[in-house]
Amino acid sequence: MQILWDVKVVIKLEDRKPLFRVRVLESSLIVEESRRFVESDRHGATVLFHGVTRDHTDSRNVLFLEYEAYLPMAEKKLYEVAKEMCNKWDVRVSIDHRLGRVDVGEASLIVAVGSPHRKEAFEAASYSVDRIKHTVPIWKKEYFEGGEIWIGDAEGFRPLENPID
Repeated sequence: MQILWDVKVVIKLEDRKPLFRVRVLESSLIVEESRRFVESDRHGATVLFHGVTRDHTDSRNVLFLEYEAYLPMAEKKLYEVAKEMCNKWDVRVSIDHRLGRVDVGEASLIVAVGSPHRKEAFEAASYSVDRIKHTVPIWKKEYFEGGEIWIGDAEGFRPLENPID
């Protein structure tokens, strides 16, 4: 497993585990690792968001996706999202985002949230996915039968089609 970036921050000392972690990887994401990271004897709920590549968008047959990032800014923004979650709710958080080629059925984003109560876990997980999509400079290129297209932006960021050397 190649981890491009990994951060763990210890804020609460109750069970001496990091409160959150965020990772950017170029290899397959493993749901069980994220679930294990957020589990605690004090938690009554674990919510997992497991975002995968689907085989279609509208009428296009998707072959695979490819993710690119401005890594220094993506790291900072993922850290901010995880910290915001922990400040708003009583949660433990794991965020893993994939870069590179992601085939149909493979995960591109896994967010795991552990909390004493289900409502907080669901709210925090939903919040994180929206914040990641809107603020983190990670871009998705969709390859489909007959072409390719960049999908969406993180607040106007877009990778250069032909970067200047």
